Amino acid sequence: MLKHLPDDFTAVITGAGGGIGRAMLEALLASHRPGHVIAVSRQALEHDDPRLVHLALDITTDEGLATLAAHLEATKVHLIFNAIGTLHDEKRGIAPEKKLDDLSFAALEHLFYVNAATPAMLLKTLSPSLKGKHPAIFASLSARVGSIGDNGLGGWYAYRASKAAHNMLLKGASVELKRLNKQAILLNLHPGTTDTALSEPFQARVPDGKLFTPSFVAEHLLEVMNDRTPADSGSFWDWAGEPIPW
Repeated sequence: MLKHLPDDFTAVITGAGGGIGRAMLEALLASHRPGHVIAVSRQALEHDDPRLVHLALDITTDEGLATLAAHLEATKVHLIFNAIGTLHDEKRGIAPEKKLDDLSFAALEHLFYVNAATPAMLLKTLSPSLKGKHPAIFASLSARVGSIGDNGLGGWYAYRASKAAHNMLLKGASVELKRLNKQAILLNLHPGTTDTALSEPFQARVPDGKLFTPSFVAEHLLEVMNDRTPADSGSFWDWAGEPIPW
């Protein structure tokens, strides 16, 4: 698992209370290799592994990010896995747009804030823990629909655009971080359609065999990360290890 990283590596998982985040947490703790795992989520997590520290934080806020930074105190982190993202919000009246007339400032603002700005601010906040000469991976969940080259269907304007912005922010950061740590790898990862609350309203349209369990996704994303090198930093991959066009 994650051959780029040393034994007893330190990992941070944000969105650890969601489907993919929790599955990634379980997959890491099932291995002997991590020495310290910090799980960040808004809700409580129950787990008796002594390597686990849970922080009840909302990293979409300045306060939550500051608390996370204070907890780490710029100590070396080897893996950061970000599983935070949103597609729809019934309370806010936000759903994927079927046509241009459905687009709103509210949807654009909220999805860009959660899907693009939050991962970028997380990376900024934790950059002191990534700088240096130690091997490090920063992986954040993106989506194939954020690929401009792959967009042949249209629609889903705010979500598509927010994920494209996510990819650009990480791509830009990968250039800068390469100067600060040549062993750092920044990755945009597409998990496929996963059986979580994010995809639930749209699962009826998913082809047979293409709705994945969170544990399946976590296992395959670990394999994708395992196969990457610093030369791949800033790139965009799907769960099967295939590159995705920008």
